[in-house]
Order: sequence, then structure tokens, then C-alpha cells
Amino acid sequence: MNDSKGAGDVVVRRAVPIFRIFDVAKAHDFYLDYLGCTLDWEHRFAPDTPLYTQVSRSGLVLHLSEHHGDATPGSTVYVELTGVRTLHAELTAKDYPYLRPGLEEDEFGTGLTLIDPFGNRLRFNEPRPDAPGK
Repeated sequence: MNDSKGAGDVVVRRAVPIFRIFDVAKAHDFYLDYLGCTLDWEHRFAPDTPLYTQVSRSGLVLHLSEHHGDATPGSTVYVELTGVRTLHAELTAKDYPYLRPGLEEDEFGTGLTLIDPFGNRLRFNEPRPDAPGK
């Protein structure tokens, strides 16, 4: 892969993080009801096998997997966005009993960290215009 475009170059269309989950009902409660994602699709090889599914909201796309070895519990994904205060207000209004996240301010911008029921972290950050790396 490189930044130039030429014959035979690899072009990455998108990267989709995979989070390990252990309970479908808890995953739906967090990702669909609390975070406001849409359930895009679900897949099982047979009715009694682990779930592999995709959820999304705006430009955020996540794969959630019950399959052993697909991902490590306690992983983190960094999500850059605008409207972090709006998202915070929306989530706070839902009165989710398991999480009361606050806003975090630092030299990179305004952040909101969510921890799902399986220890995975979603770090939403609205960068400052003068943030390092901008």
C-alpha cells in the first residue's frame, strides 16, 4: 500500500473493528438501545452456534462476535467525530443504568469514552482544530 495511485495499488475502502461479546441480549441493550446503532445483519452457521453481527451508526461500523478467537475482550476503538456534546447529551438522557460517562477535555479535543458490557471501549473524540497531528 502507498499513497500514490497506480496500476496494482491496494486501496483500503474501510476498516471495521471486531469486538468480542459474550451475551447477545446485553450487546443489543448496549449497542442498539443505548448507543443507538442499527442492526445491519446477523450470521450464525447453525441455530446453536455463536453469533457474528454488524451494527452501525452514521460512519461507525462495528462487527460483534461471540466466536472464540475473533477478538480480544477489552479492546479499544478510537472514533473521530463532530457533535460529541450532542452524543453525550443523548446518551445521558437515556439513563442507562450501567454507565454514566462524562466528557473529557485534553490537548487533542473533547472525548467521551464508553465501556460496553464486555470491557470493550469506544473512545469518541471531537478534535480541536489545533490538536497535535492536525
